[in-house]
Amino acid sequence: MQNLDQEYWKKKYETQDTGWDIGHISTPLQTYFDQLEDKKIKILIPGAGNSYETEYLYQQGFSDVYLMDWAHPPLQHFKERNPDFPTTQLLQEDFFRHKGKYDLIVEQTFFCALPPHLRRPYARQMARSLKEGGKLVGLLFNRVFDQEGPPFGGTAEEYRQYFKPYFQLETFEACYNSIEPRAGSELFVKMKRRF
Repeated sequence: MQNLDQEYWKKKYETQDTGWDIGHISTPLQTYFDQLEDKKIKILIPGAGNSYETEYLYQQGFSDVYLMDWAHPPLQHFKERNPDFPTTQLLQEDFFRHKGKYDLIVEQTFFCALPPHLRRPYARQMARSLKEGGKLVGLLFNRVFDQEGPPFGGTAEEYRQYFKPYFQLETFEACYNSIEPRAGSELFVKMKRRF
């Protein structure tokens, strides 16, 4: 397996080898965001890449939204597209060492980019990064890929075992409004921190 370190992801962006990047916000997340009423909540999108989700939220008046990526190029691309976005809310960090606390964390192609041995630590760190009553919401692949990842796939049954110790699973079901290339292979998840 390749070493999926900071340099690996930096090169992916520099060579534009970003097949996961659909060039716009995904429909399921836009639908979820559009029903949020409190625009003062503190939101994190880790492993965000070019993060059209952050861009959309900010344009809708969510001012306390943070974009995090390990690699510098996507943060730079985001800032070029959104020059008014606060630089202090662009975080070039290792998510697993991050100490911030949020009301909402958004999952969009971060989980599937991580080697499977990091899934349990991911669930634990997500819970640690949420305030009391905070939620983790997003999309997970509900399929196994033929080739070695990333992306790394899996099943709903497998994923539940990682999250149940830390979260109350409110929604964990097949996504009804995926973009066409991902139709039938995504789960929409919404879970609330247990402790």
